[in-house]
Amino acid sequence: MAELDALLTKLEPELGAVTQPPRALDGGFTNHNYRVGLGGEDYVLRVCGKDTSVLGIDRDNEREATRIAAALGIGPDVVTFLDDEQCLVTRFVEGAPLGDGELRAEPYVSQAGRMLRTLHDGPPFPAMFNGFTIAPEHLEAMLERGGSPPRQYADAAAAAGRIRAVLHGGEHVLVPCHNDLLAGNVLRAGDRLMLVDWEYAGMNDRFFDLANLAVNNEFDQDDEARLLEAYFGEPASDRHRAELSLMRIISDFREAMWGALQSVVGEIEMDYTAYADKHFARLLDAAASPRFEEDLRAAAA
Repeated sequence: MAELDALLTKLEPELGAVTQPPRALDGGFTNHNYRVGLGGEDYVLRVCGKDTSVLGIDRDNEREATRIAAALGIGPDVVTFLDDEQCLVTRFVEGAPLGDGELRAEPYVSQAGRMLRTLHDGPPFPAMFNGFTIAPEHLEAMLERGGSPPRQYADAAAAAGRIRAVLHGGEHVLVPCHNDLLAGNVLRAGDRLMLVDWEYAGMNDRFFDLANLAVNNEFDQDDEARLLEAYFGEPASDRHRAELSLMRIISDFREAMWGALQSVVGEIEMDYTAYADKHFARLLDAAASPRFEEDLRAAAA
């Protein structure tokens, strides 16, 4: 609380005196988020966790990505940033995260597809986020800090290598992506959707974002088809379906290695090993299924 009081003292000259005391917001595996009233307006203080650069987080990029998203109408307005304290202040968005399974219903699937297309067609982000290299980068960071490779890593890396070999062409050029499309980061704000938590934003393959949204929200194949149709403006092709399906494995590989690395460096109380094991199990099940071989052939066609 002393740290939070110090932040408010720094913000008051610019934003006004505290009119509503800070209240912790649920969610967040890396940072602490608070809703607070200053000068009669509501804001969100995002107090960044320590040593998060090891997770590939660039706070300057996060601020710029959030600013771009706000200009596109799909993210909250950036108000200010305290460099020394690593605190991002955004305007509070009146809305609520979509609950488990809600994003699978219409009109949300189609809205999400169109929202991602707006993002991917928008201005570039300063940072890169390569879905295929993030897992080995996390492994290297683990080893540097005395951790051991997860027992599932070799099999997961082998599947990822096969996927990377078949994804090519103009639709896989790098575009600005959110890269962390958990249900809690998608807000229902009136009649539209908005995205929060841009700390992993960066230039990436568009299919990573589409797959990340799908796998984190447990889309089935029909849901994925509707998402792709809204995104591309035409019925989903067999190739697009296959590419999204394969990228779900890459998304889970990233999540698994994020959890594995956090088990070494994480500060927030959470069973990171169980989180990693969950995503390893899901991706290895997918890679062992007959559909995996079918998707590889369809994507390579």
